Amino acid sequence: MVKYALITGASSGFGAAIASSLAKEGYGLILTARRLDRLIALKETLSKESPDIIIGKLDVRDRAAVNQWVDALEDHVKQNLSILINNAGLAAGRSTIDQGLASDWEQMIDTNLTGLLYVSQAVIPLLKARKEGLIINITSIAGKEAYPQGNVYCATKAAVDQLTKGMRMDLLPFGIRVSSIAPGAAETEFSLVRFKGDEDQASAVYQGFTPLDAKDIADTVQFIVTRPPHVSIHDLVIMPSAQASTTLFKKD
Repeated sequence: MVKYALITGASSGFGAAIASSLAKEGYGLILTARRLDRLIALKETLSKESPDIIIGKLDVRDRAAVNQWVDALEDHVKQNLSILINNAGLAAGRSTIDQGLASDWEQMIDTNLTGLLYVSQAVIPLLKARKEGLIINITSIAGKEAYPQGNVYCATKAAVDQLTKGMRMDLLPFGIRVSSIAPGAAETEFSLVRFKGDEDQASAVYQGFTPLDAKDIADTVQFIVTRPPHVSIHDLVIMPSAQASTTLFKKD
């Protein structure tokens, strides 16, 4: 019987790379994101590796849409859904707290924290029915160490870090493992989104050192997923070799 993994924010970056890794492990994939065209292309790319791929345009900030989308999955998919990867997230803008835009704050809070809650609440009953499962929350080094002008983004990721710990306690009686991965500087679309399409600002973030890439995080997810049932990886921090903290880098 095919087991399924649901990945949010799967259209690019970590999400797309994680989908590729889990396809190689033989999982059916349930891929959601706001950019349907990217999901269609990804499905075509992975169709020879995964036994089944379901895609859907979904904004995790919309609770009704999240519930409706999960409810609409076919029964055999819901009965065999065993992994949830809460990957959808973003940084919007970078400024001191007094200069911040409320619209940026709301977008980060609603996506990084509230959206993760909506998806988790919709999926967890399916995992509890199986009496097993695995949830992996993609957090950030920013959730463990704040940095200048990162205030609200750091706060959302710190909240997810604590939420992960609480989820692990709540779900222990049901055999559901809960992990978190906190990446450091990773060159995906993260900075391009943060700086709202400004390619010069985005590329400057990674100059002078070799950052992580999406595959580094996907390989880590693959490692967690392939551990035997008696092993639970609680919390991993993954940094480029050139990064010692949120702000300390060794640059050429």
